[in-house]
Amino acid sequence: MKKNIVLFVLFILPIVAYLFFASGVNSYTKLPIISPKTADFGNWKSLNGERVSLNTKVTILGFGGEKLLANRGNLFNLNQKVYQRYHGFKDLQFVYVCPIGTEKDAVKVLKALGAFTEISQWQFVFTTPTEIEKYYNQLHLSEKLDKNFGTSNVYIIDKERNLRGRKDKKDYKEGYDTFHPAELSNEMLDDFKVILYEYRAALKKNNNASRKI
Repeated sequence: MKKNIVLFVLFILPIVAYLFFASGVNSYTKLPIISPKTADFGNWKSLNGERVSLNTKVTILGFGGEKLLANRGNLFNLNQKVYQRYHGFKDLQFVYVCPIGTEKDAVKVLKALGAFTEISQWQFVFTTPTEIEKYYNQLHLSEKLDKNFGTSNVYIIDKERNLRGRKDKKDYKEGYDTFHPAELSNEMLDDFKVILYEYRAALKKNNNASRKI
C-alpha cells in the first residue's frame, strides 16, 4: 500500500499537475469588458493608403510611437508569441497606431517580420500625435502613453469594439506588455483563447439555430 502511494506521488501526481498548468486557460468563460464601445479609427491611412476599421474584427491594438524602429523587438515578441499562432483566424488583425512620419520605419519592421511570417494581417495606421493622444484617452486606461506617443502594451478589442481584459482586483489586466514574452505566452494567450471560444461558441449556436428553422 505504502509503495503504491509513493509511486502515485512520484509519477502520477506530477503528470496531473503538468496537465492542469499546461492547459493555460484562465477561469473566465467570457472575458470581461474594460472599456465599452471604443471609437473606431478616423480617416487615418495605412501603408497601402486604405482605411482600417475595428468593426467586425478582433483587433490586437498597439501604439508604436515615434521610436517604432528602436522598439521593434516588442513587435517581434508579439509576432512570435501570438501572431504566428493565430493569424489563420480570418477575422483577426494586428493594428499599430503610429505618428505621421514613421511610415518608413513601419515598412522596415514589416519587411523584417515578412522574412519569416505571412504578414497580411499586420496593419499600421498613421495620424498626428494629438489625434493619437485623443484616441488613447478615450480608452480610459490606467497607464498613459510615453513621451513618444507609444506604449509597450497591446490591447484586445472585440468585434463590437469593446476593450477586453481582466477585472479582478488581484488579477486586473487591461493590456499586455510586449516587452515581456512570458506575459504574452501566458496571460495574453489565455485571454485570447477565451475570446476565440466566445466567437466559436456563438457561431456553433447560430449554426444549430439555422438548422432548426
